[in-house]
Amino acid sequence: MKSSVSEDLGCRRGDFSRKHYGSVELLISSDADGAIQRAGRFRVENGSSDENATALPGTWRRTDVHLENPEYHTRWYFKYFLGQVHQNYIGNDAEKSPFFLSVTLSDQNNQRVPQYRAILWRKTGTQKICLPYSPTKTLSVKSILSAMNLEKFEKGPREIFHPEIQKDLLVLEEQEGSVNFKFGVLFAKDGQLTDDEMFSNEIGSDAFQKFLNLLGDTITLKGWTGYRGGLDTKNDTTGIHSVYTVYQGHEIMFHVSTMLPYSKENKQQVERKRHIGNDIVTIVFQEGEESSPAFKPSMIRSHFTHIFALVRYDQQNDNYRLKIFSEESVPLFGPSLPSPPVFTDHQEFRDFLLVKLINGEKATLETPTFAQKRRRTLDMLIRSLYQDLMPDLHKNMLNRRSFSDVLPESPKSARKKEEARQAEFVRIGQALKLKSIVRGDAPSSLAASGICKKEPWEPQCFCSNFPHEAVCADPWGQALLVSTDAGVLLVDDDLPSVPVFDRTLPVKQMHVLETLDLLVLRADKGKDARLFVFRLSALQKGLEGKQAGKGRSDCRENKLEKTKGCHLYAINTHHNRELRVVVAIRNKLLLITRKHNKPSGGTSISLLSPVSESPVEEFQYIREICLSDSPAVMTLVDGPTEESDNLICVAYRHQFDMVNESTGEAFRLHHVEANRVNFVAAIDVYEDGEAGLLLCYNYSCIYKKICPFNGGSFLVQPSASDFQFCWNQAPCAIVCAFPYLLAFTTDSMEIRLVVNGNLVHTAVVPQLQLVASRSDIYFTAAAAMHENSSGGSSKGTSAHNSPQTPPGRDTPVFPSSLGEGEIQSKNLYKIPLRNLVGRSIERPLKSPLVSKVITPPTAIGVGLAAIPVTHSLSLSRMEIKEIASRTRRELLGLLDEGGPRSEGTPKAKPKTRKRLEESQGGPKPGAVRSTSSDRIPSGSLESPSTSEANPEGRDHSTSSDPAADREGSLVPASSPFQLPASSDEDIIDLK
Repeated sequence: MKSSVSEDLGCRRGDFSRKHYGSVELLISSDADGAIQRAGRFRVENGSSDENATALPGTWRRTDVHLENPEYHTRWYFKYFLGQVHQNYIGNDAEKSPFFLSVTLSDQNNQRVPQYRAILWRKTGTQKICLPYSPTKTLSVKSILSAMNLEKFEKGPREIFHPEIQKDLLVLEEQEGSVNFKFGVLFAKDGQLTDDEMFSNEIGSDAFQKFLNLLGDTITLKGWTGYRGGLDTKNDTTGIHSVYTVYQGHEIMFHVSTMLPYSKENKQQVERKRHIGNDIVTIVFQEGEESSPAFKPSMIRSHFTHIFALVRYDQQNDNYRLKIFSEESVPLFGPSLPSPPVFTDHQEFRDFLLVKLINGEKATLETPTFAQKRRRTLDMLIRSLYQDLMPDLHKNMLNRRSFSDVLPESPKSARKKEEARQAEFVRIGQALKLKSIVRGDAPSSLAASGICKKEPWEPQCFCSNFPHEAVCADPWGQALLVSTDAGVLLVDDDLPSVPVFDRTLPVKQMHVLETLDLLVLRADKGKDARLFVFRLSALQKGLEGKQAGKGRSDCRENKLEKTKGCHLYAINTHHNRELRVVVAIRNKLLLITRKHNKPSGGTSISLLSPVSESPVEEFQYIREICLSDSPAVMTLVDGPTEESDNLICVAYRHQFDMVNESTGEAFRLHHVEANRVNFVAAIDVYEDGEAGLLLCYNYSCIYKKICPFNGGSFLVQPSASDFQFCWNQAPCAIVCAFPYLLAFTTDSMEIRLVVNGNLVHTAVVPQLQLVASRSDIYFTAAAAMHENSSGGSSKGTSAHNSPQTPPGRDTPVFPSSLGEGEIQSKNLYKIPLRNLVGRSIERPLKSPLVSKVITPPTAIGVGLAAIPVTHSLSLSRMEIKEIASRTRRELLGLLDEGGPRSEGTPKAKPKTRKRLEESQGGPKPGAVRSTSSDRIPSGSLESPSTSEANPEGRDHSTSSDPAADREGSLVPASSPFQLPASSDEDIIDLK
């Protein structure tokens, strides 16, 4: 049996380094005479240079390009609340500080996954969580606040019925930051060392103009109605032209130094510095050879600019080189620069640069200077709004629902009055939403990624129509050993499932250690639960002889006797060391090690002198450690040496403790301040060889660095690298695969970055269950499929033809429940670990960008044409205004038909959607056009079935174009994610 391709990656999945994001240096600038001008501490990112020699031809050092905390994932109130029926509450916490709470009941992409979304506004910031919906169990405001760790407050929160509250809450959400950006662009000639010299360049070079054309469109400022970024669009006082673009829904205005007013008399060029000096992020385009004097941020006199992107163009090789300087207080942000930081593909460079700059400005807003200002503003707005509402507490609020259930519908006794109030509430919300869209301040997901690419977390269908309930699993070669309600099965997509153990051995945990020729498992059957160990070679021999699955009675020689009654066990993750197993039996820990390692693999063992089929004799019991309570989570942490400095992290009661394996001493690692604690995981990660822990419980995730010192003890000390964040939904399991952290809930997958906890992506996955993650990641998920559709494996086809997830749309069409001919089944999916933690991507540097077409299955397609993935979509403000003016009556018509239908509202009417698309179709005159790949002809927003499939502007329909079907592959019928993606969570395309 072959060894798993991810076996070598499994041991280093938690290894990471912040060195990929640069190191802090003291930068000193001097004038032409050598006199020191200024100095500053900046983090310098220049790509890692230590591994250049290992880069293979045709590959580049991997770096994944993602917008962090994208607004179409984080601006919940605009997307799910505004213009929808929802409830808003006001109250005071224990410190008499006012807070606001908004709650709505939504359906995740109408995948029959209803859930509550809640937003809590406080002076300390905004908290957002999802809560499961149960038709039999009601949810109260008190329970929602309790889930947000707000246990004590003055009196009961009261509901706000006035519809104008939506406008005020939208203002509170906008304090998170602007959805549009302004970046400075400074042209520096070779040899220029001061900002006065750089700002005095009246015109740029041909290479600089080529770079500006790559960034965006040159627009005329006078009469410009789009995002202006502080420039004058009436009297030409800030120049005649500027550069503008739209990237993934964000409008960007560039303050170009050579386009701002130039004054021969003013050597300091104050008018230019007034704009570029007040930009948080500035691009410095420097001419000259790499060996010429380099730019330093201290050359620029600005207390506001925190990030500088140094760009050089190599005309001989036609490539760009990038270097990033970030002020020391700016948190880490991605993407990390490739090694070397040289971009031959210009479009790839543009996408990387824009994402890096957007992420950098967002990260800067988290620095103490900006964060304090934002908190003060938020506190002032909340208190002002609270004081405005105080006189109307008794007039416009009803106490009858202060602590009652959060209801999707009103009581029958007041149905008519409540329906009239809700209609007015929705009408005002829809008007506010439309106004925000026209104004250009709305978070939008009307754009796909700038580069048509597969995301590293996209899964493959490993086994379709899996008929059993999976409990746990672990890879064995190319197959998967799965514990189910029917016993333990060896599952391979190409072959029928083979029973290994029957149902008399109910396995709850297992580890396949191929290098040690071992299988370790915990069979849980009440008080008779035990730990079993088997030789893989012996099991493989039985499978080759087509023996029946082993029963519990056949495994007597394989059980470790002292483990009776165990409810949990853990092993060390780095198998190059001695195998250590810690077994938890109530409040007692039993430390077991393997006496000696034997050669791995079935062939090696067969050459040795007679070896017992049972490896029980190879294990020895070291010691017992008593705890104060029974652990719910347990993780082994390897010490820096192979001596007695190994640790055990245990979670019980309201705390995480560290236990020394040698002495049994326990130290408090973290105390949880919450009435109820649901421990999820303690993940050992190793930053540059030093151990750290990701502690996950409830909605929280905390990173702690562990520093061992003499005496076998350890020290947990606050570090600048420590961070904490909250998941949007309470996870059931966590997987760390640097640079990603994946949270698995019952119906969604939330993906964040390990280094800063920033959100990257959220995907809806109905009936999701993680079953294995030690090497490759395996999970089961529901799949709605047609009985007459082919439900075969997609392993052979998806490897070559893997359609990309379609971009989110603000008004998805929701199908009804399962129709005739459809059955609900589960598939087994796999995310290859090498895709997540792999170091390089085997693709040409200049790869052709081919649109990939996705055609929804006819059972749920609702008449939509094939939707290809294209480059980022771009619309001018004039187009948006035209769309808004033509669709205003249509929106009002939707209101008359029983309330508006927005992205969170199910059961949108196909006919209404069709009329809406027809009224919005057709290209608009006067739109900004560009050759850049993320800008497509106008009309793309209105009719994705035509415009998205036609990025070149040719007028034809994709629904009848046979060539479009040949370019991409269809979504397999067994995929559970066949529905159109919503504007929040894209539906991962599972192959």
